[in-house]
Amino acid sequence: MARRKISNSQAVCIILLWGTLCYMLLAYSEITFYTLFVLVASAVIVFVPLYKNRRNQD
Repeated sequence: MARRKISNSQAVCIILLWGTLCYMLLAYSEITFYTLFVLVASAVIVFVPLYKNRRNQD
């Protein structure tokens, strides 16, 4: 099954949504090790597939 490529506008929307959620998490909760772990884990989940998609697009 072939995967569709992510366009530039889709990538920007995904990054902006992730950034908004991270801002809300940092603004409305206390910063602990668990919060930082969640931010790093979510960054890996969001940015690794985006990077792989961009790398294979060329």
